[in-house]
Amino acid sequence: MNHMLKIALLQIAPCNTLAENLEKGIRACQKAKECGADIALFPEMWSCGYRIYDRPVHEWQAEAIPVHSDFIAAFGRLAAELDMAVGITLLEAHENAPRNTLVLFDRSGRQKLVYAKVHTCDFGAECNLTPGEDFYVTSLDTSCGEVNVGAMICYDREFPESARILMLKGAELILVPNACPMEINRLSQLRARAFENMTAIATCNYPDTVPDCNGASSVFDGVAYLPEPGPSRDTCILQADGREGIYVAELDLNLLRNYRKKEVHGNAYRHPKKYGLLTDTNIREPFIRTDYRE
Repeated sequence: MNHMLKIALLQIAPCNTLAENLEKGIRACQKAKECGADIALFPEMWSCGYRIYDRPVHEWQAEAIPVHSDFIAAFGRLAAELDMAVGITLLEAHENAPRNTLVLFDRSGRQKLVYAKVHTCDFGAECNLTPGEDFYVTSLDTSCGEVNVGAMICYDREFPESARILMLKGAELILVPNACPMEINRLSQLRARAFENMTAIATCNYPDTVPDCNGASSVFDGVAYLPEPGPSRDTCILQADGREGIYVAELDLNLLRNYRKKEVHGNAYRHPKKYGLLTDTNIREPFIRTDYRE
C-alpha cells in the first residue's frame, strides 16, 4: 500500500458571496485532486472568507450557515466524486452565537468530524462567537489506509494543550485552518507542536492578497530524527510563499509511525499526576492579563 499521504493546502482568496465561495472552493478541490491529493484543506471560515473584523457584528453573524446546509453538503458530494477527503470551513449557525467550524469529509463523502474552534480570539471580534467544547480525532479512510486525524483552528495553536490532547487521543495528523499573518513566532509554535507530540501538522492560511494574512501555509511532519544516525532535521516539509495557489505536501506515514514507536516525545515519558495546576480553574494570579473569558 502507498504510504505517502498527499495533503493539499488550498491557499486561495475568498469571494464576496457564499455562492461564489462555493464555486471557487469546488474548483480548488478539483485542482487539488488533479495534483493527486488525498486530503484538501481550506483556510479558516471559508464560507464567508473570515470577513468579521471590518463589518458590524450583526452583519456577519447573519451569514452563518448550518453544518447541514447545501453549501457544506456540496463538499461532501464532491469528496465522494473526487475520491478525496475535504476539510471545509464555515461560520456555523449555532443556537446562541455562531461558531468557527471545520467539517471533515472522507473520500466516500461521509462526515467524519465537526470541530468548532475552542480558543476563540475573545480579545477581538471573535468574542461574538460560541467556543467549541472539545477536541476530536477520527480515523480517516485514505488511499494510504486509515489515518488518525484531528483539528485545531488558528488561535488554538497558541495553546500547547490543544495539540497535546489531540496527540493523547491518537492523532497522527492535525489539520489547522488559519486566517492570520504566519510570521516566525507562529510558525515556531506549529514546529514545536509537531516536535513535542511527534504529530504531523498541516496549516492552510489565506494568501497575502487577503488583509492581515500572508500565505505561508505549512506542513510539519513531526519527525526530528531520521532512522540513519545523524543530526536532527527541520520537520518542515512544505512552506508556501504568499501567493494564491494550491500547495501539496507528501507526508511519509511509515516514517512518522516508525519514529513514534521509537522516540522519546509525545506520551512516552510524561508525568500527568504532576500537572494538576493546569486544570485548576481557581488559579487567578499571577497573570499578565486578567480580562479573560474562561
